[in-house]
Amino acid sequence: MNLEYFISKNIIKGDRNAKKFTKPIIQISIIAIALGLIVMIIALSIVGGFQREIRNKVIGFGSHIQITSYDSQNTYEASPISKDQDFYPNFKHVEGIKHIQIFATKAGIIKTNEEIYGVVVKGIGSDFDWSFFKEKIIDGTSFVIDDSITDNNILLSKHIAAKMKLKVGDKMFLYFIQKDGQLRPKDFIVKGIYQTGLEQFDNLYVIANIAHIQKRNAWSANQVGGFEVIINDFKDIDKLGKYVYDNIGYELHSSTIKDQNQDIFNWLNLQDYNVNIIIILMIIVAVINITSALLIIILERTNMIGILKALGMPNWKVRKIFLYNAIYLIVKGLVWGNIIGIALCMIQQQFGILKLPEESYYISVVPIELNFINILLLNIGTLTVCVVMLLIPSYVITKISPIKAIRYD
Repeated sequence: MNLEYFISKNIIKGDRNAKKFTKPIIQISIIAIALGLIVMIIALSIVGGFQREIRNKVIGFGSHIQITSYDSQNTYEASPISKDQDFYPNFKHVEGIKHIQIFATKAGIIKTNEEIYGVVVKGIGSDFDWSFFKEKIIDGTSFVIDDSITDNNILLSKHIAAKMKLKVGDKMFLYFIQKDGQLRPKDFIVKGIYQTGLEQFDNLYVIANIAHIQKRNAWSANQVGGFEVIINDFKDIDKLGKYVYDNIGYELHSSTIKDQNQDIFNWLNLQDYNVNIIIILMIIVAVINITSALLIIILERTNMIGILKALGMPNWKVRKIFLYNAIYLIVKGLVWGNIIGIALCMIQQQFGILKLPEESYYISVVPIELNFINILLLNIGTLTVCVVMLLIPSYVITKISPIKAIRYD
C-alpha cells in the first residue's frame, strides 16, 4: 500500500478531532471551491446560451451564407440573378449543408389611414425553411407558397403591427419603392405576427411571396435576388463559407452571416472575455483558500511531520501526505460545486425562472447551454491549477526541523 496515501487517509478520518479553529477554515475552503465552481459553471452556461440564442436569431433572418451578385452587397435593392445555377439545389447534398433557398429584398412603405412606416420586404419562395419563424410567430400562422399562385399573405413583426395598428386578418397596403422613386401599391392580408426580440430586424423586415418583388422589378419567374444556404453546425461556417465561395463561379459573390453582421458577432465574442476573467478570478480565490487550508493542516500536524522526518521519511514523501489531503478537499469542493451548479442550470433551463427585459437583452429569459465537455475541462483545469500551486506552500515542510517539530506544541 502507498504509505503516504494511507497516512493521509487516516488524517482525513481524524478531522473530527481537529482543533476548533482548524475545522471551520477547512470547511470554508471546501465551500469556497464549491462556490467558485458554481459561479464558473453558471457563467459558462449563461454566456453559451446567450451566444446561441442571439446567433440563431440573426441566422434565422439571413441564413448562414448568402449568395448574391457583386453589385447587390450592402443594399436592399438586389440585382437579379438566374435561378438556374449548378449549385441550386445541389448544394444541399454537400456534407454539412442542410438547405438552400431563394430570396429577394425590396424597400417598401406600409400605409394605413393614420400612419406610414418604411420596411424591407423579404421575398421568399416555396422552398423557404419556416423552422425559425414558426417558433417566433406569436399570433396567426405562417403561409404556404405555391409557385403557380401569387398569394397576398404577409408576415409582420409585433413592433410593426403595433405601430401600424394592424392585427391578423387585417388588409393593408404596401407601396414598393421603385428605382426611379415611384411607388407601386399592393394590398396584403396580415397572415401572422412574429417577434424575435432583435429590434434591428423586428423594426425592419416583413415577409411575403417573392413573386411580388419579381413583378415590381420586372423580373422573370426565373430571376431571384440571391440564395440562402443553411448549414448543420455553426462551427463549420468558415469552412463551408469558403467551399460555397469557391463553387459558385466568378460572377457571383457569397458572404457568411459573420461577415454581414460583424458588429453583433464581435460583441458576442467579447462575452468570452468576460467568462475568462470570471474563471481566472474564481480559480485564484480557490487557490488562495486551499493554500490557507493546507498551511493550517501542516501547522496542526507539525509534531507528526517531525516524527516522520526523524524516522527517515524523505521531504517529498511527507509533502505528498499533505498534498493528498489538499486534493481530497479540492475534489470534495468540486463534487459539491458540480452538483449544485448543474442543478441550478437545469432548473433555469427547464422552468425559466430568471427573466430579462427583452428590449435590452434581445431575449426574455436567461438562456442556459449546458456543455458537459466544457464543464469537465473546467473541473480538470481547476484541479490541475490548484494542485500545481499547492507545491509551493508544501515546500514549507522541507524547512521544518525534526527536533523542533517534535517539541512543537
